[in-house]
Amino acid sequence: MASGSPAARAREYPPPPATELFWPAQATVLGAIVLQLTLPERLTVGPAWLLPTLEGALLLGLIASTPRRLEREHPRRRAVALALIAFVSAANIFSLGALTHFLLHHHTRHPRELLVAGVLIWLTNFLIFALWYWELDRGGPGKRAAGHDEPPDFLFPQMTDDRIEPLNWRPQFIDYLYVSLTNATAFSPTDAMPLTPMAKGVMGVQSLASLVTAGLIVARAVNILT
Repeated sequence: MASGSPAARAREYPPPPATELFWPAQATVLGAIVLQLTLPERLTVGPAWLLPTLEGALLLGLIASTPRRLEREHPRRRAVALALIAFVSAANIFSLGALTHFLLHHHTRHPRELLVAGVLIWLTNFLIFALWYWELDRGGPGKRAAGHDEPPDFLFPQMTDDRIEPLNWRPQFIDYLYVSLTNATAFSPTDAMPLTPMAKGVMGVQSLASLVTAGLIVARAVNILT
């Protein structure tokens, strides 16, 4: 068989440089901020508008300082992006803890409000961890776009079989969004396996948060409704 045939080719790592769209991540952050704005004030840190406003300011700064497509590394942008993601994650975990405490120690006359709040917290958890995976894998989107990928943090099915085209495949934001969705619903990895301690730790935190939300908060709110 000719050496140039697809069967004789091998998947190289890292793949060649390829630009990566930045707007899906920006839209995801915006979606998480909107979800936080809809939470009851008793489940937020300070006034309900405070944290989303600060997060929105950081997001606007990221939009202004980053091109529509990533083509190279932006260390400062990535540092700000990670800080923003951590900020939103901390606010969501606080809301989860506040809702859990309220359900366990207080009687409520508004069970439907708590059920909706639990769904909003779960959705925010799903969106935010997609951003974590996107920013952490292989050193971040900037390194991937420049073709300077670090060792992978996740093993996707496309990476395990050289018969799957294209051979220069690299995960995009939608792939990390799907990983976050399946991890939040199954409470464990499905098609993409974590390879590094960092990836395993982040996926473990998401699974635990999703389990608490679905198993305690939503179940308790449904019980109140019935």
